[in-house]
Amino acid sequence: MNTLFPIYLKLDQLHTLLVGAGEVGLEKIQALLGNSPQARISVIALEVSDAFRQFISDKPLVDLEQRAFLEADIAGKQLIIMATNNPEFNEEVRGLANKHHVLLNIADKPSLCDFYLGSVVQKGNLKIGISTNGKSPTMAKRIKELLNDLLPEEIDETLNLMSTYRDQLQGDLKAKIKALNAHTENLLHYESDRAH
Repeated sequence: MNTLFPIYLKLDQLHTLLVGAGEVGLEKIQALLGNSPQARISVIALEVSDAFRQFISDKPLVDLEQRAFLEADIAGKQLIIMATNNPEFNEEVRGLANKHHVLLNIADKPSLCDFYLGSVVQKGNLKIGISTNGKSPTMAKRIKELLNDLLPEEIDETLNLMSTYRDQLQGDLKAKIKALNAHTENLLHYESDRAH
């Protein structure tokens, strides 16, 4: 059973540390900035791939230092993402993250992670996170592709209309929820029919 609690983080209000700037580091920073372009990310790496440098070249909120990781790098960070292929080093950082009460993700090591970077489907303001509890990122990717194809592009227009409608509703929270539920009951059927 998947007991993970899904949350959506405002990465522009947090400070993330990414350790590693190779192929996996590039994948991680692309995911972070793809979902949150204003994320503040500090990157520490002994080796930096050309592709990584190229990707961050126009990203002013990404700070890259090519050097060895230090415990002091954790100061002021709320998240650490490890993109290294060094089990001993990962274990060491696991201990430091615990000591400093910072959430940690280690690429391809679910047992050492406090959180996972799941697959994400996004259509405008609609964002759906997909988790396999660390069991199969490949399956999550396939489900992402399926949902991406199923959800109509026009869903964002509908979300904007619903936001306007919600703002115009009168009454207490319970009355508003009842009105919104009644209004959206047939909405997804309509959107699905429009897509086909």
